[in-house]
Amino acid sequence: MTGTKEDRSYIKKLLLIAIPIIVQNGISNFVNLLDNLMIGRVGTNALSGVAIANQLTFVFFLVIFGATAGVGIFTAQYKGKGDDEGIRYTFRFKIVFNTVISAICSLILLFGSPFLINLFLLGEGNPADAAETLQIGIDYMNVIIISLIPVGITQAYAGTLRDLGSTKVPMYASMAAIAVNLVGNWILIYGHFGLPAMGAVGAAIATVISRFVELSILIIYAGKHSADFPFIRGAFTNFRIPKELVGRFFIKALPLMFNETMWSLGMTTINQCYSYRSLDAVAALNIESTIWNLMGVAFIAMGEAVGIMMGHILGAGELDDAKQKAYKMRRVTVVCGLIFGVVMAVIAPFFPLLYNTSDYIRHLATNFILICAFMMPFCSYTHASYFIMRSGGNAFLTVLFDSVYTWVLVVPLAFCLSRFTSMSVTWMLFLVHAMEIVKCTIAFFFVRSGIWVKNIVK
Repeated sequence: MTGTKEDRSYIKKLLLIAIPIIVQNGISNFVNLLDNLMIGRVGTNALSGVAIANQLTFVFFLVIFGATAGVGIFTAQYKGKGDDEGIRYTFRFKIVFNTVISAICSLILLFGSPFLINLFLLGEGNPADAAETLQIGIDYMNVIIISLIPVGITQAYAGTLRDLGSTKVPMYASMAAIAVNLVGNWILIYGHFGLPAMGAVGAAIATVISRFVELSILIIYAGKHSADFPFIRGAFTNFRIPKELVGRFFIKALPLMFNETMWSLGMTTINQCYSYRSLDAVAALNIESTIWNLMGVAFIAMGEAVGIMMGHILGAGELDDAKQKAYKMRRVTVVCGLIFGVVMAVIAPFFPLLYNTSDYIRHLATNFILICAFMMPFCSYTHASYFIMRSGGNAFLTVLFDSVYTWVLVVPLAFCLSRFTSMSVTWMLFLVHAMEIVKCTIAFFFVRSGIWVKNIVK
């Protein structure tokens, strides 16, 4: 697959970065699956309420991801250049920027969650179920917002370490948090050791505790291993960042944050379109997204690793053969997507049986899973292409490819199908997801053009 010895060396480095991310995300999503099953055992309304609340926090996570990733482009290229002071500046910026964003998002979700959650409950269904689902979602959200600022700071630490190629430390911190979350869910959802059964609220409390655990581990580890992470030395002595760099960081961070925000809002709007057709679709989508997140860890982690590797290559000034290395890394990512897509299709008929819900919702979920399994190789291709384009800091290109594409083509399609046709929600989902094939064609030409091949830390 890789040809020369040098090619094999780069693929090996890619896997060394990707595998800890795969392990971390795989364990995290497996525990999320168990959490989902635990809440699903409480009832369909609890499952739907938590799913809608998590759809809203998903937007927050993507906002923070975009803010961190925008500056992370500099971090990765500073690493390739060997500039520890530059890395320190990016870390300081991430800490301040992420904290401010997290505080703003906390206020928005605190006061706006009743209205936002209710947008997903406008479809056909029992009004009493809709009212119960709304209250469960609000109660869950009111607890979860406590964790948003710790999540923002965690991403500043974990994102910096990943951009440097050190993916094992965030993996260990996440694994510890996952263990805390899993045990906490078992105790608090069902009420063990004399504690009351708290249902969805118990799940939220366990999540908040786990977020603080994860952040504490990262802070302590980075502080005690300053020889491995020189950027942490003096990082908090002051928060001085050269004005010229602040401007450059904002120029890259804001467009990527805008992109991730608009893309995640687009995905949320599309899911709202599905829910407009049927409240049952909310529960079915939650079942499908749970197994998708678990099966998609390989290609998602590979895409992120491709972006990190390409950042190191561009920062080191190896511009001439950057495209060829990107092509090879993208092929590995697509192979991962193909393998796990097949696995996902095989388990599609059986996975929904694990949930305490109706036969119709299980049937819907099976169809959704099969559609998404078929589309996984295409998603792998576009995902890797996105990170390749982003590695050179071309913000306009990534915004055009990601959020503009979503809002100009995909969201209008989902809206029109839900409002102006009698098409089943299964066919709606298929046609909307099939737009990923069109996006693959665009990705091919964007990456081949080479306009993303830039060193931004000369």
